[in-house]
Amino acid sequence: MTADSTVPPFNGNIWLMSTHNIAEASHNLPELIDRALAGEGVVITRDGRPVVELKPLPATAPGRRVTPEDMDWLAARRVGRSVPDEDAGTLVSRMRDEGEK
Repeated sequence: MTADSTVPPFNGNIWLMSTHNIAEASHNLPELIDRALAGEGVVITRDGRPVVELKPLPATAPGRRVTPEDMDWLAARRVGRSVPDEDAGTLVSRMRDEGEK
């Protein structure tokens, strides 16, 4: 690792990838997250096999306000609620009675 922990290792052509076993990763997780955020490839291994790669999530676009046009669009596509023919108790009783036949 370089002296500045915010800069990932670079060998002139490619960014380097580091591998860490689960015990090491759990002990150093904050540092590994910072390294992944800085662009370094960080892979966690189990029994010597790579199983997880840490990498930053893509930046999400900021939300936008709901416009009156959005509300009109939703209203036009709203599905009405249907009123059931019978209440839940009646439905359960009917299902029970049908099963006894």
